[in-house]
Amino acid sequence: MAKKNEIRRIGILTGGGDCPGLNAVIRGVTKPAEDYGMTVFGILDGFEGLVEGKAKELTNQDVSGILARGGTILGSSNKGDPFHWPVEVAGKIEIQDKSQAALNNYKAWNLDALIAIGGDGTMHICDKLSHMGMNVIGVPKTIDNDLEATDLTFGHDSAVYVVATSLDRLHTTAASHHRVLVVEVMGRYAGWIALNGGLAGGADIILIPEIPFSWEKVYAKIKERELMGKKFSLVCVAEGAKPLGGEIVTRGTDIKRTDPVQLGGIGKVVADKIEENTGRETRVTVLGHLQRGGSPTPFDRILSTKFGAFAIDLVAQKKFGRMVALKGSEIKSVRIEDAISRQKLVKPDDQAVIAARRVGISFGD
Repeated sequence: MAKKNEIRRIGILTGGGDCPGLNAVIRGVTKPAEDYGMTVFGILDGFEGLVEGKAKELTNQDVSGILARGGTILGSSNKGDPFHWPVEVAGKIEIQDKSQAALNNYKAWNLDALIAIGGDGTMHICDKLSHMGMNVIGVPKTIDNDLEATDLTFGHDSAVYVVATSLDRLHTTAASHHRVLVVEVMGRYAGWIALNGGLAGGADIILIPEIPFSWEKVYAKIKERELMGKKFSLVCVAEGAKPLGGEIVTRGTDIKRTDPVQLGGIGKVVADKIEENTGRETRVTVLGHLQRGGSPTPFDRILSTKFGAFAIDLVAQKKFGRMVALKGSEIKSVRIEDAISRQKLVKPDDQAVIAARRVGISFGD
């Protein structure tokens, strides 16, 4: 029997970069919505759809079979911030505020609430839209795992799996050719992917943003392994890692994005420096968007489903302006404004860091 509820029409969108588990959240929202007598409208291409008026009704049939599918059936965009909207004017890109257009479409569709799935950038947008009068619920998504308000974000486990299995494969070729292999991974300014992926994949050196490294310590670790008869090494480096006194390596900027800085390139810098200073043949592998694609791990499927089901319950209870969060083993909710107050970064005394050091992994410090 359907549960009686005043909330009748809700929108759902996926913002920012894609990651495994998005479809599982959409499914976790849409199926229980029917029990509440709610109609779900999928807003296409993230906040672009909210600004440009692109949406379609979602039914149980639409979400059937998408649990294990990567990406998002709704489409997404990391250049669609309504408050930072790029518009070409006279051949130049001009940034405009299109938040009123987003609010107008929300009202035109007669939505009673909006569920937005995304990372730090999406949650900042949710906070602003909430202050404009929208009934918003946030669901945290980022492979980077850098949201302080939740113990874990879905997508992270899947990304770590890709890093770990990639290191497994590279281990054999590094050993066969007596090479140093450097693997550059994502994470922005947080080192969680490199730390957890490197630990799971048996890296010999892990370089993360939170622990600036010494070039000499990196060279020393490789030479130490050679003295032990190990003529190869695996280095897992986060894209935001930097040497002591150095700067983060970037590929450029894109003003169309809310965060215009594009990280990348530290892997090649590390590989070149190692080869130059140790004489050991060195290669670099940049995993890039492999970490975002593909089917979610069982853990991420479960967490995503829990997040989605909890989000629709929050809507039914009219607890708006909140973000779903994992606290210990339970799903809770926190105020969105509290969720975006700071990033979750790796602490030098994190248990994973301590465990890594205990098994001989160097952080170059």
